[in-house]
Amino acid sequence: MTADVPDHPGWLAALDASGPEADRLSLHGRLDTELVEGEPFVVDDQTDDGWSHGYAAWQPSAKDERGYPGWVRTAHLERAERQEVPPLRSPRIVPRPELFLQRAQEYAGTKYLWGGSAPDAVDCSSLVHNSARWLGIVVPRDADDQADALSAVPVDDAQPGDLYFFAQPGKRIHHVGIVTGPRRMLHAPETGATVVEEALSPERMTTLVAAARIPGLMR
Repeated sequence: MTADVPDHPGWLAALDASGPEADRLSLHGRLDTELVEGEPFVVDDQTDDGWSHGYAAWQPSAKDERGYPGWVRTAHLERAERQEVPPLRSPRIVPRPELFLQRAQEYAGTKYLWGGSAPDAVDCSSLVHNSARWLGIVVPRDADDQADALSAVPVDDAQPGDLYFFAQPGKRIHHVGIVTGPRRMLHAPETGATVVEEALSPERMTTLVAAARIPGLMR
């Protein structure tokens, strides 16, 4: 992935060659997010050994008010003709909860990847972020930021297309899922698993702490 011409499928296959949990777990805390082709990245610094630092303007984050900050290979960037950040565009469709769910369900069976944000690799929060972004709705990249930014609703009032949030006692939000029915959700569970729709397990129920609604979805 850090070669001048990255090979994302090949990288994922290599991670899984010795078992998906062994190598994919090694990315925890090391990979923050991914950018897809055509996504704007604003550079504020570069190194002599081929790295650029900046922020992903379409991925809101509490880490930087301009967008998700981090490093990418300079060879992966192409200078834009216009220097301002382009607006996020979406298909000409009405952003309704059922379309948000339909888009998210297209990831069913996709393997979990910590920090993954590509069509073939997602984590719990990028599943939400990517599915909303397809509709032209920008929500924060990470689960805890999503919980802070979105409109809270009572857990018992959550409707399909809303979000469930999970946290250990006294800890920040660590997981998010998309509500598909009462106490059911579509989510990317953890390393070694795939995106799945399922009922909340007893363990999940003990850590369910909040629900929220995505602004812009027309009900």
